[in-house]
Amino acid sequence: MESNHQVKLNRRRFLLNSAMTAGGIITTNVVSKSRVFAQAPGIITSDKMRPAIPYGIASGDITNNNVVIWSKSDRPSRMIVEYSTSPSFINVQRVLGPQALESSDFTARLNLRNLPPNQQIFYRVLFQDLDYQDTYSEPVKGSFHTPANTGRDICFVWGGDTAGQGWGINPKFGGMKIYETMRQMNPDFFVHCGDIIYADGPIVAERNLDDGTIWRNITTEEKSKVAETLKEFRGNYQYNLIDENVKRFNAEVPMLAQWDDHEVTNNWYPGEFLNDDRYTVKDVNLLAQRARQAFLEYMPIDYTTNNLEQAKIYRSFNYSPLLDIFMLDERSYRGRNTPNNQPVPGLDTDMLGSKQVQWIKQQLLTSKATWKVISSDMPLGLIVRDGSTDFEAWANADNGVPLGRELELADLLQFIKRRNIKNVVWITADVHYAAAHYYDPNKAQFQDFKPFWEFVAGPLNAGTFGPNQLENTFGPQLIFQSLPPNTAPNRPPSVGLQFFGAVKIDSVTKVMTVSLRNLVGETVYSVDLPPEA
Repeated sequence: MESNHQVKLNRRRFLLNSAMTAGGIITTNVVSKSRVFAQAPGIITSDKMRPAIPYGIASGDITNNNVVIWSKSDRPSRMIVEYSTSPSFINVQRVLGPQALESSDFTARLNLRNLPPNQQIFYRVLFQDLDYQDTYSEPVKGSFHTPANTGRDICFVWGGDTAGQGWGINPKFGGMKIYETMRQMNPDFFVHCGDIIYADGPIVAERNLDDGTIWRNITTEEKSKVAETLKEFRGNYQYNLIDENVKRFNAEVPMLAQWDDHEVTNNWYPGEFLNDDRYTVKDVNLLAQRARQAFLEYMPIDYTTNNLEQAKIYRSFNYSPLLDIFMLDERSYRGRNTPNNQPVPGLDTDMLGSKQVQWIKQQLLTSKATWKVISSDMPLGLIVRDGSTDFEAWANADNGVPLGRELELADLLQFIKRRNIKNVVWITADVHYAAAHYYDPNKAQFQDFKPFWEFVAGPLNAGTFGPNQLENTFGPQLIFQSLPPNTAPNRPPSVGLQFFGAVKIDSVTKVMTVSLRNLVGETVYSVDLPPEA
């Protein structure tokens, strides 16, 4: 008796043979640098017989000599990437990529190296069927701009918190249209500060709004419950990629991605066991293992190991002489959420962990870039609670000397001062509103650090919350916040209180201009930061 897989293959073979008998074979020349690849080679058949690319393409982890190209097929196939400096793909170069197999949910990534500096690169991704190697998908096109060695301004955007609190893809609203607003700024890249998905936040078909209207979501099976299985975590990433705004954005803007709590479950930490009736799986370590695999499969992240447990989410990027970017991981190595008031360092005071702290110190120390941007998935001075007694972020609400996790942060800030590391700026998300904070040692309880700025952005198609209270250990001064006090919680995207951040660095003056922008791209706050000489 034939298996279902054999029956499927035999049917496909019959259809292909029928097409061949009918004279349906059209071939093209082998791709070279001197020819335009106008059409994928192979048998021209119905779309159902070709590999498909259901969730678009993406690029990411871009540096001055490398970019990662990502995509997903719908069947076992080989990834192929073609790229050119011409939108018509003159002098196209073709790179055979890895196989997209069931073990990786048919996702695949490919590193493009040694690209020319300061060039718009046009690329397209297609998949070659492994069973029928003369059958290819339709190509999907994208583009990105490579960093310049000198003489070119830099523009990037950042934010966090996508599809949270049950606010999903609403076609009548225009989908996740803040991604289209960001795309229209033509940024060089995008930093996603975490909560890329809400694995613990099911999406229902309808939500009642305050004005009596109904918010209607696209729904899927995997987003109908909290994610526990690997398939359900993968389905959360697939859900966001249904949105045409997100797919269009991903095809044109390289992403630097980090994770926070909702990629697994709310406020999680290693070793936690859940007290939540929605979950059958209570072991957070097991949930995090599955969530981590899905995150690494679906993000355009550069890693070389086949052991996903060894792939690091914290990493750095030398973008140009003007800018280095450092992506932290404040989930994988943290201690328990506690009252956060321990007087001496210990396992429960870790947020980054000792290895990551030493890594970020060394990276900052050796950076030769004018500006050093640290992307933190949690804000530094804002109070973020976990229940009535514990704390989720760095701050512990006592407005005193460093205690708990603040000890680790104080050590890092002290290192930056004592090594005279200049022009360090922090960006973050997490709290679902936008803000600008200036950390002033003259107004702090702990004063052994250089003054610095922290900018907060978000949410990106999620509920709006806040504002949060600041804690005075490191002297943060509230310069701007996008919400008035006592704003009602969980405002839907239709209210318009969605925010992203944008950074421009002038190649001549080296001035960094940071702006916070709303759903339609209007600037709600902006500041020019001259570099310290």
